[in-house]
Amino acid sequence: MPEFDFKRFHIRSMNAGSDEDRAQINQELKDLYASLNEEDKTDFNEQLQKFLTKEVSRIKSDYESVNGLDRPN
Repeated sequence: MPEFDFKRFHIRSMNAGSDEDRAQINQELKDLYASLNEEDKTDFNEQLQKFLTKEVSRIKSDYESVNGLDRPN
């Protein structure tokens, strides 16, 4: 099972200089997905879901930490 480096794509997208650059990065991911066999597509989707869940959780935690600074106990 191949390991997909979604973090690399995510960081590149965050640092993209324009919407066009971001669109190109997204197209790279789409092209990668299209090149996979069905089994690897399943792995890709599972790994992407885990990555997104982890990132959303991290962002939520960071937000709550920062937001909590405005509301002392």
